[in-house]
Amino acid sequence: MSLRNALLALLRVGPLSGYELQKQFSVSVGHVWHAPDSQIYPELRKMEAAGLIRGEEQVRGERGTRRVYHVTEAGDRAFLDWMESPLEYSRVRDPAHLRAAYLETTTPEAAREFLRSHVEQWQGELEQWEGELRRIDAVDNPMLVRRLVATPPEQHERTIAFKRFAYEGLVDRARGEIEWARRGLALVDELEASSGAWTAWTAISSGPEASERAAP
Repeated sequence: MSLRNALLALLRVGPLSGYELQKQFSVSVGHVWHAPDSQIYPELRKMEAAGLIRGEEQVRGERGTRRVYHVTEAGDRAFLDWMESPLEYSRVRDPAHLRAAYLETTTPEAAREFLRSHVEQWQGELEQWEGELRRIDAVDNPMLVRRLVATPPEQHERTIAFKRFAYEGLVDRARGEIEWARRGLALVDELEASSGAWTAWTAISSGPEASERAAP
């Protein structure tokens, strides 16, 4: 349902075609809710069938047309209901932290490579989100500008403040992941220094052979 609400959030600012939605999505709500383009059009069709949005064919050029979507009263009400309802949190699925829990099964070199890659990944995220903060402060973020045009002037301060608040959280998350991975690199060095290099190991299989190997 979060993809649906993300699309409603964009369309509540003003009508957009499917192509425009894809572009707006990637540079705005896509930072906090990733969805490939292949999911957007099917979801738009479901939303239209549910009466949350209304599609309108518009002439484009001499022979072409495009479908532009508008939020209906039902869609607006559904979005506001979602905003006011308790948030349903998903259980954590974090492949990086899952791998970190078993780094003793690989080599120090492989563990360091994984942790360095994690730092590099989140450094890229940090740079992107810090850039978004600068754009918010300069009020030249396209989606923010679009929102402000559709927002009463007395609400502009709140709109900008909450937009900034969201990206500050993303910046904090990126910094936390970088610091965590750097602590992991220090831990690998510490463990290798105290117990010597270790090698990847293969789990003991079950069955008679395993019992023989385990016997004193």
